[in-house]
Amino acid sequence: MKFDDLGLSEKVLRAVAASGYTEPTPIQAQAIPHALAGRDILGIAQTGTGKTAAFTLPMLSRLEQGRARTRMPRTLILEPTRELAAQVEESFARYGVNHKLDVALLIGGVSFGDQESKIMRGVDVLIATPGRLLDFFERGKLLLTAIEILVIDEADRMLDMGFIPDIERICKLVPFTRQTLFFSATMPPEITRLTETFLHNPVRIEVARPASTAATIAQGLVASAPGPAKRETLRRLLRRSEGFKNAIIFCNRKRDVALLHKSLQKHGFNAGALHGDMDQRARMASLEDFKTGEVALLVCSDVAARGLDIPDVSHVFNFDVPTHAEDYVHRIGRTGRAGKSGVALSIVTQADEKHLAEIEKLISQKIEWIGGETLDSVAQEGAVVGERDDRRRRASSARNADAERGKAPRERKRERDAAEPKRAAPRGRTAPADQEPASVATAKEERPRAPRRPKDEDIPVVGLGDHVPMFLLRPVKLKPLKAAANEELDEVPHAG
Repeated sequence: MKFDDLGLSEKVLRAVAASGYTEPTPIQAQAIPHALAGRDILGIAQTGTGKTAAFTLPMLSRLEQGRARTRMPRTLILEPTRELAAQVEESFARYGVNHKLDVALLIGGVSFGDQESKIMRGVDVLIATPGRLLDFFERGKLLLTAIEILVIDEADRMLDMGFIPDIERICKLVPFTRQTLFFSATMPPEITRLTETFLHNPVRIEVARPASTAATIAQGLVASAPGPAKRETLRRLLRRSEGFKNAIIFCNRKRDVALLHKSLQKHGFNAGALHGDMDQRARMASLEDFKTGEVALLVCSDVAARGLDIPDVSHVFNFDVPTHAEDYVHRIGRTGRAGKSGVALSIVTQADEKHLAEIEKLISQKIEWIGGETLDSVAQEGAVVGERDDRRRRASSARNADAERGKAPRERKRERDAAEPKRAAPRGRTAPADQEPASVATAKEERPRAPRRPKDEDIPVVGLGDHVPMFLLRPVKLKPLKAAANEELDEVPHAG
């Protein structure tokens, strides 16, 4: 089947031919005719099968007639992450090169004023994340009453990120007569309930079994000890991988992304980083550097696991085995895209056995160990290394004990007293009246004692003793008694 057989408009067909595509993927071949007919679609397909073009191409054909009004977009596409939203915008720019359509992107981390100015001019296609879209709506900057087509992409990722309540609210704000295109790689019960509520007699298109992996991806497991040994295992794989061109390395936590990124750069690898705590400009710059080949390694969290169309990724490394089995399907789907071959290797420790069993159960496939090592052999090697370390610690302790015994008793006691921390009494508790606190007793013992004065019992003490003030020792001049009496009589006043 060719794209010419799907009923697309002439402008869309010219853009597709200019992009180098001649044959549609299975989900495109089945979804595009129903989308052009205005039917609701429930599309289930593994990642990397061309789901974006499955709703972009028919949407462009239907938007050739009509005109957008201010604050009232004609179509709405919901994406779980900023990167996916930006990627869909690139698809519209590629396939809509022959159309004069206005496309707006509403995502976080971008100036609110610039986005508002685009909405006020009127847009035909609005691509948004749920949070920023509701923010615009609550401020009165956006009306959803003119939506003709609603696309909910990567619905299972929306569920993982907690966007389902927002999706339900948005579905109630758009017109009831809209057309809804719903795409997901897996179908958990919550997603099934959502489709039954908001899709009207949908056409179910399932081109692959849910949670299946592409046959073009060679999967493998590598056993490793945890900690620094795990980073050494990754470096060994990067140096020895055959046909290596570039790689995406996934970690479970953001702080592990930063730690591994720094470690790889320290060992001479050209690596970039991508995780949710980075601002939007830094995230897009890091992604662009990887796409253009300026960096060969991209260390990232699961923010890059869904739907990102990065061509020619030769390897995917799971530095951490994902805790959710569905994430494994999306992670390794970054390689082996569009019929190309790829390699996906997972570094497994003993703590990952439970998660590995869930992954193999989900994909109904046993993943082979490579390198001739299993978790049992790594555990035995770790036990030998641990026993060797124990012997070294015991020998070191014995040497320290011998050195301790060689010291004088008084010197050992002094070192023990200096090493022991002074313990203060707990709050709210006081020492008994007949017992002094430990700190006070210690202070009294450490304070030097003054020499005792000899007892001078035979020496009598008169008055103030040896400590007589100087003013008492000064001589006193006494006047004669008669002279003093005459002076007093002269001072008496006479009458008349």
